[in-house]
Amino acid sequence: MSLIASHAELDLETVARLSAASNVLSHRRLPGVAGTVVVSTCNRFEVYAELHDGADADATRAGFVDSVASTADLPPAIVSRALTTLTDHDAVRHLFSVASGLDSAVVGEREIAGQIRRSLTDAQRAGTVTGRLSKLFQTASRTAKAVQSNTTLGSRGKSIVSVALDLATDLEPGPWASREVVLFGTGAYAGATLSLLQERGTGRIGVYSASGRAEAFTASRTGDALTDRDLADRLATADVIIGCSGGSQRLDAEDLAELDRGGKPLVAIDLALSRDFAPELDTVDGVTLLTLESVRMAAPREQVESVRTARHIVDEAAQDFAKAHRQRGADAAIVALRKHTQSVLESEIEKVRAQHGCTAAAEEVEFAMRRMVKQLLHTPMVRAREAAAAGNLDDFTAGLDALYGIDLSSDASAPQPSATEPTPSGRPGATGAVCPISADHERSA
Repeated sequence: MSLIASHAELDLETVARLSAASNVLSHRRLPGVAGTVVVSTCNRFEVYAELHDGADADATRAGFVDSVASTADLPPAIVSRALTTLTDHDAVRHLFSVASGLDSAVVGEREIAGQIRRSLTDAQRAGTVTGRLSKLFQTASRTAKAVQSNTTLGSRGKSIVSVALDLATDLEPGPWASREVVLFGTGAYAGATLSLLQERGTGRIGVYSASGRAEAFTASRTGDALTDRDLADRLATADVIIGCSGGSQRLDAEDLAELDRGGKPLVAIDLALSRDFAPELDTVDGVTLLTLESVRMAAPREQVESVRTARHIVDEAAQDFAKAHRQRGADAAIVALRKHTQSVLESEIEKVRAQHGCTAAAEEVEFAMRRMVKQLLHTPMVRAREAAAAGNLDDFTAGLDALYGIDLSSDASAPQPSATEPTPSGRPGATGAVCPISADHERSA
């Protein structure tokens, strides 16, 4: 099950409020939920959950909605309408599309693949991930790499940040080497922004963090760490300011209006989901405000053929993932059939040993019986995996119940292993006389 809220359906202010629940859901196990991975980026909030067998999906969804609503301080009804629910193949395909950049404001962006990997790492650290969720996200990352390798998507390095910087250039033409930038934030998104600013040869970059982490951030990168006392002076001379923090401290119109900028134009780029800059900044003389909505509208459309190829890769990857999962579902049926057959086999071998003792004839009979059972089981095991891959495993298990009385829906009715001890040769045998199969027989088997 996945719960989706993104820029495609909602305004970013609502997405930001929903994203406030990401930390809570990343460290909390709800009833009926085996594991959870939360994806929270600048324009999406998504929850991927694996449910316990028999869990009520509607009740589980309601639990997620209540948790998000209480954290985001929103009515549950609004949260419920905002979150789109996807299950099974639809959820898998959506994640693969997101990881490949096909659901991004800038189609083919590369940053989202890294965010998907970090989401899995965060869940692993929190102890909320399951084996299947881990495999799902790892496959999503491999799919994203396949899209990058086999299409031109992302080849130009376009991202939310790069499109925003292009817009700033269009608004105020000129080389970046002569520009002064103030960057708000020290997180992963700020790091990606700083790297792009460096690639463009930006002349002077100041980094400000309300939490005081700017010095540690710039120590391993570049730029000047700004204190509260430095900030006003740098804002008075800046050409571009970029918000990437999403913190509680917001730059207001009054903060800029009272500065003596001498009529110098300023481009303010707000890339924070929860807004670093007040919308009123756009009313200050000489200030132009760009938001995530602005960037999304200006994002370039990639080549149609590349997108078509990418979607084909995503579709195939999702189908392969579903097929592999269904085939693993056949394991329980195969194990049950083997246990049932083994129980019958050991019972018959007991009779042979009781009648003939530990003789060469008894050994030959035992070997022949084991080999025959192995051959008889081969075709049913192959058919089980084929049925699972085709989505017809229920028909196979119904056949097991009809033919052998093996009911996989009930643990109590599942065949139990024969109550015998392993022989020195490593196979179940009788508790009485032991007739080990000879080395020649083992090799021929």
